[in-house]
Amino acid sequence: MEFFPEVNRIEFEGKRSTNPLAFKFYNPDEAFEDTTMKDYLRFSVAFWHTFNGTGQDMFGAPSFFRPWDNAKNDLDKALMKIDALVEFCEKLGIEYFCFHDRDIAPEGKTLRETNAILDRLVNYLKERMKESGLKLLWGTANLFSHPRYAHGAATSCSADVFAYAAAQVKKALEITKELGGEGYVFWGGREGYSTLLNTDMELELDNLARFLRMAVDYAKEIGFKGQFLIEPKPMEPTKHQYDYDVAASMAFLRKYGLEGHFKFNIEVNHATLAGHTFNHELRYARINDMLGSIDANQGDLFLGWDTDQFPTDLYVTTLGMYEIIKKGGIKPGGLNFDAKIRRESLDITDLFTAHIAGMDAFALGLKAAKELISSEFENVVAERYLSFKTGIGKEIIEGNTDLRSLERHVLDMENIALPSGRQEYLETLINRAILLAVND
Repeated sequence: MEFFPEVNRIEFEGKRSTNPLAFKFYNPDEAFEDTTMKDYLRFSVAFWHTFNGTGQDMFGAPSFFRPWDNAKNDLDKALMKIDALVEFCEKLGIEYFCFHDRDIAPEGKTLRETNAILDRLVNYLKERMKESGLKLLWGTANLFSHPRYAHGAATSCSADVFAYAAAQVKKALEITKELGGEGYVFWGGREGYSTLLNTDMELELDNLARFLRMAVDYAKEIGFKGQFLIEPKPMEPTKHQYDYDVAASMAFLRKYGLEGHFKFNIEVNHATLAGHTFNHELRYARINDMLGSIDANQGDLFLGWDTDQFPTDLYVTTLGMYEIIKKGGIKPGGLNFDAKIRRESLDITDLFTAHIAGMDAFALGLKAAKELISSEFENVVAERYLSFKTGIGKEIIEGNTDLRSLERHVLDMENIALPSGRQEYLETLINRAILLAVND
C-alpha cells in the first residue's frame, strides 16, 4: 500500500522554486567541509508526532485522520505505520528516525504481553530497515503517558513503579541495540514535582541517579555502545523537572559521578521554556564537551508550554548551526524533528511541507553560520577580551596572581578603559550572513 501517492521523492530545486514539495536550500549532495550537507545535518523523523499525531489537544478531539487509522486492529495499525515511516523517509531522503517503545507497539495487559507485541513489531521494523537502508538515530522508553507514571517513573513514590520503569528501559535498550541505534535518550517526562509539600526531593534525586546507573551498567552488560543522552526540560507536565536545563542536569550528573556516561540532547523549545536561547544551551553543553544531539523544533514565545512547532526561524537555526560547526559536527547525534504540524493543518501533504521547511531552515542556517565564522564576527569577540592576552590579564590566566598582587595593580589606577560590546554590529553581521546565504 502506498500511503502518500500524491507525493514523489522530494528534490532540490533551488531558492527560486515555488514548488511546495521541493527543497529550496537543502541540497543533500552539496559539499560541506569534508562531507556533504546530508551527512553533516543528519536529519531524523520523530515517529511519535509524525505517525501518532492526530491534531488532538487538551481542548478538542482529533482533527485529522490518516490511512493507517482505518486498520482493523491495533496490530495492523502498528504495522501500517512502520510501512508509512519507510515510505515517508524515502520520499524525503531522510536516513534516520527516532521512537519511543510505545510509539510502535500497543501495550498488553502485562509487561510480558507488551514485550511480546513489541518483539513482533521490532522484527518487522528491522526487516523494513534492512530493505530500505533506514537507520535508528536513537530510541527511548515512554515513561510518562501511562497513569502508572502519575508520580514520575524513576522518581515515583512507588517502588513498584520504579521497578516497572526499570524493566521498560531494559527492554528499550535491548531493542535499540537490536535495531542498531546510535544513541539512547533519557527524557524525564515526569521526573520532577508538582509541589514540594509532598516531595522528598533528596530521595527522588538519589533514586534517579540509581536508575541511570543501572542503565549504564546494563548497557555495558549487553554490549550497547550507543551514546547515552539526557534531554533537559524545565517544566510541563510537572511544575519543575529535575533536568531543568543543561546547567542543572550537568550539576546532577557530576554530583553522582555520571558525567562521563552522558551527553545532552537539546531541544529548541525546551531551551526557551527554561528562559534560555537555543544557542545558549548548545554552547553550555559544547564548552563542557557534552553536546550530543538536537531535537529540532521551535516554540511560540507568547505561550508558556511546549508547542513543538517545526523550525523556521533563520536567526535561531543560524546561531544553532554556528555552535555545531564550532563543535565539528553533531555525529553520532543528529537533528531530530521533534515537531508536529498544527491542529489546523489537515492535509497529509502538510507532513511533507513541514519537514521541508525545517530542513531548508537548518540548511540555510548551516550556510549562514559558515559565512558568519568567516566574517569579522569572531574577531570582534576576541578583541573584547584582548586584555587577557598580555600584562596582568595574561598573568591571571596563567595563575600567577593573587588578591594582593591584583590589589597592587589597581591601587593607584585612576581610570580603567573598557572596550565596546558592539552588540548591534554583531547583530548586523548575523543578518548579513543570513542574507548572503540566501543569495548564494
